[in-house]
Amino acid sequence: MDQLSDIAQRFISQAPACDGWTLRLVAEESDHLEVRQGVVEPSLIGRSLGGMITVIEGAGIGYAATSDLGPAGLRAASERALAWARVHARSGLFDAALYPIGQLTADYRAQVREPWDSMPLASKLDRLRLANQSLAIDDRILDWGAWLGHRRVEQLLVTSAGGRVSQVLEYVHSGLFAVANEGSQTQRRHGGGADGARQGGLENLAAFGFLEQAPRVAEEAIALLSAPECPSDVRDLILTPGQMVLQIHESIGHPLELDRILGDERNYAGTSFVTPEMFGRYRYGSELLNVTFDPSVPGELVSLAADDDGTPATREYLIRAGVLERPLGGALSQARSGLPGTANSRASGWDRPPIDRMGNINLEPGQGGLADLIARVERGVLMDTNRSWSIDDSRNKFQFGCELGHLIEDGQLKGLVRNPGYRGRSADFWRSLDGVGGPETLEVRGVRNCGKGEPNQSVYVGHAAPPCLFRNIAVFGGGE
Repeated sequence: MDQLSDIAQRFISQAPACDGWTLRLVAEESDHLEVRQGVVEPSLIGRSLGGMITVIEGAGIGYAATSDLGPAGLRAASERALAWARVHARSGLFDAALYPIGQLTADYRAQVREPWDSMPLASKLDRLRLANQSLAIDDRILDWGAWLGHRRVEQLLVTSAGGRVSQVLEYVHSGLFAVANEGSQTQRRHGGGADGARQGGLENLAAFGFLEQAPRVAEEAIALLSAPECPSDVRDLILTPGQMVLQIHESIGHPLELDRILGDERNYAGTSFVTPEMFGRYRYGSELLNVTFDPSVPGELVSLAADDDGTPATREYLIRAGVLERPLGGALSQARSGLPGTANSRASGWDRPPIDRMGNINLEPGQGGLADLIARVERGVLMDTNRSWSIDDSRNKFQFGCELGHLIEDGQLKGLVRNPGYRGRSADFWRSLDGVGGPETLEVRGVRNCGKGEPNQSVYVGHAAPPCLFRNIAVFGGGE
């Protein structure tokens, strides 16, 4: 951060003459280790440092990124940004006066109890080898592996209005997988944090059950080989937090992104079935559906002080008692649409401009445990861990496949079923919500590969949810 501060101070001393500017500096490092079938894979080590300059001149806005952070490089990037601002002033989509120039001063540091570097490389590899041994329990396990990863992002945003936001985000993630085969049947299971990334350090490994889950992952992959196919009919459905992550992500998070609603993503990542007129009146789900944008949850992937425009990040309801209240729109989209929004203008790195992205999108807990939800089901299926997904361009009709299913009969969890899947329409699906687990069942998870934008931007997104019960859902097996 000292290096970024020095660069920012040099830029401020030679800032371009214009109506307003921002400089966002990002230093990033990453490390990925994997042992597959007992063999150490090539490690992946990344280092990145650069800056994005945004300028406002009259009715135009322009930006330019550079990895040359010396005086000459910053000056050249400023000139390119000014040139694009003049082009935008002639033919832009909106008046640059709408663009936010933040005045916030804030600092954020992820809480890390066990730093990545506190464990020697040899010890990390020993853990990965041990996990591999615990996965290779049977000749029917044909492929198996374990990974550990680390990412640290230091970011400094300074603005012509005196804003200064420094943030340090740090993550340790892990995962296990086992692939079993017998005859023509192949099944895969994941675990050990594969769908549960969080901020923090090596202390996350214990929370993820990295080593402890390895035998179960392999045993379930084998058990699924002889399990019957999931039935294909209309049944009640319970989704575990591991599958709720994707359900929230695809059928709530993406449809509520305000730039998508305004049409900005139509030619690439699709539009949305949500329209501006729906906010404040549209019944998105049952009264049990309460969804928040919450950047304050300790350890969740997008907990922070401000977004990449410097807008203070605060907890807001997106859906309350089933009624749609607020879109996921940063300050610029809010100004363009006249709708309230959230601090969710984010970029994937120094060489991308911020756009409307999901942050921490959480389904608030209700009451009771998983056993209470199961007891209320006469005929249903419980599904866990996403395996495949498909959703239309308006984020409405969807079909998801899961790795593992359990039949539920007369309030009791029965045997495994393989290749379980379900389909529906977003609003109809959420209106069928009839049970939400209590606070003790809530799990903080997330995804690390949410893509959007041209050129593409892949970002981390946090999701927290309890298990949930849905009534009368179309479920199907592998033959459908």
